[in-house]
Amino acid sequence: MSKYRKLFAALALGLCLAAPAYAGTFGLGRPALPEEIAAWDVDVAPDGTGLPEGSGDVFTGEEVFAEYCAICHGDFAEGVDNWPKLAGGDGTLADKDPLKTVGSYWPYLSTVWDYVNRSMPFGNAQSLEPDDVYAIVAYILYSNDIVDDEFTLSHENFLDVDMPNAEGFIVDDRETAEAHFWTDEPCMSDCKETVEITMRAAVLDVTPEETGTDAEGGSPAVQEAAVETEEAVEETVALDPEMIESGKKVFKKCKSCHQVGEGAKHRTGPALNGIVGADAGAVEGFKYSKALKAAAEEGLVWTDEEMAAFLAKPTAYLKGTQMSFAGLKKQDDIDAVIVYLKSFGS
Repeated sequence: MSKYRKLFAALALGLCLAAPAYAGTFGLGRPALPEEIAAWDVDVAPDGTGLPEGSGDVFTGEEVFAEYCAICHGDFAEGVDNWPKLAGGDGTLADKDPLKTVGSYWPYLSTVWDYVNRSMPFGNAQSLEPDDVYAIVAYILYSNDIVDDEFTLSHENFLDVDMPNAEGFIVDDRETAEAHFWTDEPCMSDCKETVEITMRAAVLDVTPEETGTDAEGGSPAVQEAAVETEEAVEETVALDPEMIESGKKVFKKCKSCHQVGEGAKHRTGPALNGIVGADAGAVEGFKYSKALKAAAEEGLVWTDEEMAAFLAKPTAYLKGTQMSFAGLKKQDDIDAVIVYLKSFGS
């Protein structure tokens, strides 16, 4: 052994002898302190274990959500672009393209509280106070029509909240139910005679729609939309321009779900061209909630009065609606939005 190797060996032995000896370890690190463990022990169990004291109401939650969460999840928990939707999806779990949200899918409220508290807001996790977390969760519940707008969530009534899909999960029994998969002799070659494609990824919202053009400038659909827009302008000349402009500003609260104007498409909610004065649930190509379909069958028409009542408080006007918007509090805003919608023909 060279003198350098002997020197390094001696140094290593010296370090090992000098290091504190902990039973069952390699002499590395130290036991975690109680306060260090407590800082990481932030999980909340379905039975409420781990919940801190605190409370938060829906309206406070709406404000906190708007400040910290809406940039990704939308003002009404409807999701922005590819960021997750937190509300809606009631009755869709059996569909080919189910919408899994807090209201439609999550079985435990503790999961919502724990995730918001542990991981949100994005980029600044664990910066929220318990009262803020309670308020945000209360607003998410309200957005899913699980509680009313006067609800206050706290550590005391936390377990009283019934999640719609609480019975939709089963205990994982794969260890026994699927035991034959790992006890039988596995097949290693020629396991199937043929391989067939049985399903395709069809609903990804990333495939551009096919469009055709002609020599006169645009596809027939675009030309038709332009004609319809011109007709709508002629019909709405009498509308107050100032009201239209005011309504346009208020409608920003609706744009994440609804589109209007030339080329308007369905999003979380239907396109709203020509909605004022039209029969409810009559926009082609949009899948309405059961509640809206029922109202449509009863002859609901979106008159100024009906539209105003709906915009003031959607969930109170139509129980079971998938529209998670809390409502417009000012009558002037409601009137302005209706005039703005009237400025777009069918």
